[in-house]
Amino acid sequence: MVPTSRLFDQSVLQHLLEVDPVVQDYRTFFADLDWSLVEHWQAARSTRGRPAHPESADLKAFLVRLREGMSYTSQLRRFLLKHPLLVIELGFQLTLDPSAPYGFDCQRTLPSEVRLRQKLRTCDQQLLQALLAATVAALHEAIPGLGETVAFDVKHIFAWVRENNPNVYVKGAFNVTHIPKGDPDCRLGVKKSSNQVQPDGSTKKKKVSLFGYGTGVAACTDPVYGDVVRASVHPALQ
Repeated sequence: MVPTSRLFDQSVLQHLLEVDPVVQDYRTFFADLDWSLVEHWQAARSTRGRPAHPESADLKAFLVRLREGMSYTSQLRRFLLKHPLLVIELGFQLTLDPSAPYGFDCQRTLPSEVRLRQKLRTCDQQLLQALLAATVAALHEAIPGLGETVAFDVKHIFAWVRENNPNVYVKGAFNVTHIPKGDPDCRLGVKKSSNQVQPDGSTKKKKVSLFGYGTGVAACTDPVYGDVVRASVHPALQ
């Protein structure tokens, strides 16, 4: 949706979108993803009540945060407020205001920081995996032989819960069915396991446990295209 204002009509705003370097950079970047998957996902959900922002707008905003190297949601929102044309490009449901330079109220259009954080926590994981899988399929078509050699890497992420503090005794802390109140989504897992040799020559298995999450990345390298991530998962530890 391209709005109109007292300062710029729709044709001028459309031209500004076509020449703005930030908009064009992200338009090229987003073109590599199959957003029809998101449209079909959202179409299957209820549309009753006040129209919400398109799911693709939120996901694109989170990709902007990643690409710009932002650590906090507050940084993302401030960045978007400084780039109202990018807000139009992302596809947010605009709060129109003809008196505003770009025809809409950017502050009222963008979700609050609280809402953005909540949305980030509740993103549909299957939808995100489908988006990634579609890019992998497209890369396979574009790059013959991609994935013949693959490298894997995993990393453990500690949840911010008191159960991970060795100085605090919590009943059921090492029970796999225990759900920490500080982060109900995390799970108990093993970071590393080793066998320690005892004085009598026997071995004793020692495990380092944590409540948190685990990430895994599968990547491959092409001499022309460079490094390509073929899979990325971030599940709760099991």
